[in-house]
Amino acid sequence: MKLSPESEAVVRATAAVVAEHAEQITKVFYSAMFAAHPELLRVFNRANQAVGEQPKALAASVVAFAVQLIDPDAPDFAPVMRRIAHKHVSLGIQARQYTVVEHHLLDAVAVVLGDAVTPEVRAAWAEVYWLFGCSLIAEEAKLYALGGTDPDHPWREYRVVERFEETDDVFSLLLAPVSGEVPAHRTGQYVAIAVDLPDGSRQPRQYTISSGPRGDSIRVTIKRVRGADGAPDGQVSTWLYENALPGTLLDVSQPAGDVVLDETDRPLVLVSAGIGITPIAAILEDLSRRQPERTVRLFHADRAHDTHALYASLRRQVLAMRDAKAQNWYETDAELAPTLHPARPGFMELADVELPLDAAVFMCGPLPFMQTARDTLIARGIPSERIHYEVFGPDLWARRPESVAA
Repeated sequence: MKLSPESEAVVRATAAVVAEHAEQITKVFYSAMFAAHPELLRVFNRANQAVGEQPKALAASVVAFAVQLIDPDAPDFAPVMRRIAHKHVSLGIQARQYTVVEHHLLDAVAVVLGDAVTPEVRAAWAEVYWLFGCSLIAEEAKLYALGGTDPDHPWREYRVVERFEETDDVFSLLLAPVSGEVPAHRTGQYVAIAVDLPDGSRQPRQYTISSGPRGDSIRVTIKRVRGADGAPDGQVSTWLYENALPGTLLDVSQPAGDVVLDETDRPLVLVSAGIGITPIAAILEDLSRRQPERTVRLFHADRAHDTHALYASLRRQVLAMRDAKAQNWYETDAELAPTLHPARPGFMELADVELPLDAAVFMCGPLPFMQTARDTLIARGIPSERIHYEVFGPDLWARRPESVAA
């Protein structure tokens, strides 16, 4: 994948100024695109748009991709590309929509940078965009084919079979397809659920499959998002909290996600915080059935024991394995928690915990939490390539240059 010599020279000359204004460009882009194509608001997460996370993620991705094209020493963009493709497939993104994006994105570059965007500059960045877009289109086509999904009809109807209240704000839904079977999926993947909201809008949200592969159903575990500091409550999580009862029909995407349980016997270190426990729960359920001899260390942080979702099933699975241990940190009332080992008070600290030799790490939780945990684990000798992470929402990890290929 290479730029033409003419475009490479232009991109080299303009990359710095585009990078400097990238977030402003993407904000202008989204505003113009949604004004011209309001139907796309049914695909994009309006909450991420409102707080600015989606423009930041797009800006970081486009800049990182362009830098890779002109700098042979830049981090490999392929892992980021695969992750974006999985997110797009879960949202039902279609190849024809890339033309709409290209038009409004390049217009936004011209609006922000003004007369600096000559026809040659626009053509060079169009070439960057289509190298980016065609790579994604090809990867997404492959994922749709492997999932047996028609991209023109990406949603399948599932019925809520059972509902379980995990904590005051966390609940699990057992979902079964109305027709056919659950698509094959790997432990650690997620699905998107799209709901029609009372204001007439439609919104998708992605939720980890919190159970191991079962064949006839999947379990998703959802935290009701309560607004803080004047922010509104989460639209989709609140709708599901109030309406997703046994018998409810939901539109669900094919399973997606590239951070999945491997098939080796390498020791695993699982690090999570809050609702980030969901992929960890899926991994432990799978391991306790298929690899009960595997060495596992589970480290989890939460506000308190009564907000620790899926605790009872996690405890059973840890006890069922030969060499699995768990350590929890609770911000409050740690001494009252009935844990396998005494819970530690305060925030997670991995500097002094036991780490198995040659371990692989899987992390899920708020981004600052994972960045801190990753730094500690690297300092303790775990190579960055053995540290894998899942992010809920736009992936802003790539904004840390040293982490693009993690």
